[in-house]
Amino acid sequence: MSARRLQVVKVGGGRTLRREAIVADIAELTRQQRPLLMVHGAGAATTELAAALQVPVRMIVSPSGHQSRYCDRATMDVYRTAVAGENAAWVEALQRAGVNAVGLTGLDGRMLRARHKKSVRSVEEGKVRLLHGDHTGVVEAVETGLLQALLAQGVVPVVAPLGISEEGVALNVDGDRVAASLAAALGASALLLLSDVPGLLKDLHDPESLVPFLGIDDREAAMGWAQGRMKKKVLAAFEAVAAGVLEAILADGRANHPLLGASAGRGTVVRSVTP
Repeated sequence: MSARRLQVVKVGGGRTLRREAIVADIAELTRQQRPLLMVHGAGAATTELAAALQVPVRMIVSPSGHQSRYCDRATMDVYRTAVAGENAAWVEALQRAGVNAVGLTGLDGRMLRARHKKSVRSVEEGKVRLLHGDHTGVVEAVETGLLQALLAQGVVPVVAPLGISEEGVALNVDGDRVAASLAAALGASALLLLSDVPGLLKDLHDPESLVPFLGIDDREAAMGWAQGRMKKKVLAAFEAVAAGVLEAILADGRANHPLLGASAGRGTVVRSVTP
């Protein structure tokens, strides 16, 4: 398996993404013997399960404008259950399509070692508050041995975004940045980030405002255009390219062929230089 042929695919956790189309594209690419690794989110599943269990959901915005879910102990328990269910659902769908897929989390083999952010800052009513008891983390190191062994056998690893701290604590880690870290560590050729928009839009309400290409020096402008969850995706794309991934593509997971379209450059393509 040539690392430079590897594509790392991050599939967002929204319900509007076309799971069957994504699975069909993965099946087609594996028939072409294209090595793939998939990372998935569980945002909608976590919200739905939290509502069913009557666990309050709290969304926070950092001083830099990044939106995330505050993950206290109760929310972390919900998230672990939801992400496990999503992982099993993706693996089941891929297996039905003839793809030899294996479900993993970042806990397996200490694959994703993360720094525990025990406190997070949140902007509320114009003031910055420090929230304690958070169970999120930032990936600091990636152990690739297990993934490389699976990829060498033609297996598609399906990775759920859970990391592990030095103390052995399971942490909620951002899926977009996990995918960027894995793509960089494995020397992938491309990182594909699928969400519920066509790519990075200058105006969130105008699909015609799609930004087709970005060079590494366009990061500040791109972060200014990005809104909400798109900020993390843009950040992940630039982190991957800065770490040596040839290109990162922000693409539409609602399309008829989400992966094939992204592989052809449909969406926002981030490279080290602007074409």
